[in-house]
Amino acid sequence: MHIRVDQQGNSKVAIVENDGLLIQDVQDALDLMATVRYQEECDKIILHKSNITESFFDLSTKLAGEILQKYMNYQLKIAVVGDYSGYTSKSLRDFIYECNQGSHVFFLAEEQSALEALHRS
Repeated sequence: MHIRVDQQGNSKVAIVENDGLLIQDVQDALDLMATVRYQEECDKIILHKSNITESFFDLSTKLAGEILQKYMNYQLKIAVVGDYSGYTSKSLRDFIYECNQGSHVFFLAEEQSALEALHRS
């Protein structure tokens, strides 16, 4: 895993780069959060969709809710970058839409859009 930091003024975003899965369960998400916060001193993170288990995107598993609630509780903002066009679940599409309307969790297609959203939040 490689982490690079994008800083604009006082806003620092950790961009996680990895070829494989990083998050398969809540503990993996907490471990990543700790790494980003304490090693990189960031409270904003960009993660690629391919680094998260597919069960995260099946809302019936409740994995997304558990992980994102932990991140919100610990005041870590996250953007997940990837292509979401292949998902047919109305619930997931609604969830992504609602997240993108807020200021803590974003599901976006491009890294640049994710950086802009996190830096302004």
